[in-house]
Amino acid sequence: MKPFEYLRARDAAGAVAAVTGHPGASFLGGGTNLVDHMKLGITAPDLLIDIARLPLDDIEELADGSVRIGATVRNSDLAAHRLIRERHRVLSEALLAGASGQLRNMATTGGNLLQRTRCTYFQDLGTPCNKREPGSGCSALEGVNRDHAVLGASASCVAVHPSDMAVALAALDARVVVLGPDGERSMQLTEFHRLPGDAPERDTVLEHGELITALELPARPGALSAYRKVRDRASYAFALVSVAAVLELDQDGTIREVRLALGGVAHKPWRATLAESLLRGTQPSEENFREAAQAELRSASALRDNAFKIPMARNTMVAVLRDLSGR
Repeated sequence: MKPFEYLRARDAAGAVAAVTGHPGASFLGGGTNLVDHMKLGITAPDLLIDIARLPLDDIEELADGSVRIGATVRNSDLAAHRLIRERHRVLSEALLAGASGQLRNMATTGGNLLQRTRCTYFQDLGTPCNKREPGSGCSALEGVNRDHAVLGASASCVAVHPSDMAVALAALDARVVVLGPDGERSMQLTEFHRLPGDAPERDTVLEHGELITALELPARPGALSAYRKVRDRASYAFALVSVAAVLELDQDGTIREVRLALGGVAHKPWRATLAESLLRGTQPSEENFREAAQAELRSASALRDNAFKIPMARNTMVAVLRDLSGR
């Protein structure tokens, strides 16, 4: 591992200033992803700014019923919090499905959003990878690609985003609040992560020095929600396919609002906006769910080894919606 300097931040503004003024600096939260990549040689910052002890670890209900989650809240605390379990069940379920207890006790909310792909070629310095070394090529295109993307990929990268939490947040219409050298800004979670295009090395729209300070979840009174993850083994494997669903029904059972996000299928949490538009105003039924899921996945494109993901995603969407509407 390359030698580096370490500095503990005293406040968020100071942390931002320190990283902004140093091209080789990185923020350090729980370190569950960054430290692994430093050991592998994927990244080599020469200055780490520790933000783990900043006062960004609160979960609070705001006056309008929305919930604000600090960036340094640990994943275990977030999953167990009463407001999250009662009002945003999909988020609690996604966090519990995402990692072991030991990792959840260390991992932070902001850091979870910034996880980098677990693509084998990205983590193997002996193989070409456009995400790790732009312009070198994508080994997964003709290599082992069973776990890779079927939606939103490009000729430059077919890796998938690893986070379960981010998929749930996409379905919840969460907003990401960031502090940068020019002040604070916020954006929809669905706009925070990028599709690969011809610049797969950029996972998010963050600029160097911008620090995630909070997430905001809008109030959704009466909404039903659930997260389902399909994986090779139950013991904390990454998703082959996952579905986060939030459903609101009128008194007569009509679908008033639905929000769907898919994991394990794209370079970012995939918001299924076409399926949502087809389901609004309809009655919950297996036929309607299947038609909407098929329409969403019509643009999917399989690689040599991952065609199974397309029917798996369709069937998982149908199953989650069927179970939710049956509650």
